[in-house]
Amino acid sequence: MATRYWVVSLPVQNSASTLWNQLQEQISKHSFDTPLYRFNIPNLRVGTLDSLLSLSDDLVKSNSFMEGVSHKIRRQIEELERVSGVESSGLTVDGVPIDSYLTRFVWDEAKYPTMSPLKEIVDGIHGQVAKIEDDLKVRVSEFNNIRSQLNAINRKQSGSLAVRDLSNLVKPEDIITSEHLTTLLAIVSKYSQKDWLSSYETLTSYVVPRSSKKLYEDNEYALYTVTLFSRVADNFRTSAREKGFQIRDFEHSPESHESRKQELEKLMGDLESLRGSLLQWCYTSYGEVFSSWMHFCAVRVFTESILRYGLPPSFLACVLAPSVKAEKKVRSILEGLSDSTNSAYWKTEDEVGSGMAGLAGDADTHPYVSFTINLI
Repeated sequence: MATRYWVVSLPVQNSASTLWNQLQEQISKHSFDTPLYRFNIPNLRVGTLDSLLSLSDDLVKSNSFMEGVSHKIRRQIEELERVSGVESSGLTVDGVPIDSYLTRFVWDEAKYPTMSPLKEIVDGIHGQVAKIEDDLKVRVSEFNNIRSQLNAINRKQSGSLAVRDLSNLVKPEDIITSEHLTTLLAIVSKYSQKDWLSSYETLTSYVVPRSSKKLYEDNEYALYTVTLFSRVADNFRTSAREKGFQIRDFEHSPESHESRKQELEKLMGDLESLRGSLLQWCYTSYGEVFSSWMHFCAVRVFTESILRYGLPPSFLACVLAPSVKAEKKVRSILEGLSDSTNSAYWKTEDEVGSGMAGLAGDADTHPYVSFTINLI
């Protein structure tokens, strides 16, 4: 599937079918590997020239916005598929692959009545895409919030001893709690363990000799217990901190451990559920945005063609997907089939940055209407 297409319109001098046959023949002869399709645009309501000029100013901005939203949803889909291990089956519009939808475009009269003013159609399309973008932000925010909570819990479960949850490392028998005695948990740098073992008994008075026991060690720290009289616990904490040892607050509670386990399981379930529903929503919404965008492109071709070629509307709209190496040849073919008397004008450097060249918006400056659709 091509990822970049040109949408062009050529002025019709005699008949659209004759011009189409000429274009097909030229492409077949000089750039046979360039896919070429008719882009069927209905007879839309022209309105006044002023309204068309005013609309033309908005078309470029709106196109960038819609292209941006479609890419945003596409990237979200790719990320969700990668994390979920889902194999992409290709993006569609109502079951039709997006490249087929573009190259066999059919205007949806029920959704966008052709008798509606062009500005009304464009505003309706823009509003619909903006609503989908807002919905995307809310859904992604909800998903990321759950993911952040889960990541925070996982960091506590698997992070360094300085921050992680200690409940699954400390057994009830490791802790002594009586009327006079208490057990503290010390986090000691991996390279300060000798210092700890030689000094913990003297950090304050009333420390139980040889009471320190190593429970666990990771890449940075070791976890030690130490038993002492409850009344000197605060003094011990202060002295330990001055020596660079961290005393972690800890209370062994089977209920809390079970509660944390249940919270983790619930968050994992919620995340999986949200990931699935967000992915399905993105599939559907991408199709809606892409369909809206293609209808918008049809209005854009129609508007730019009238501003370029005049009334009554008489132009041939096409979609092409030339390879990079064929671009120059295809441009030459399209120019040859345009009104040759205008070709020199559209190529003059003085006019490239001025008013008339601007009618095509962000389109390349050619003697025919042309703009690019990037699918990714």
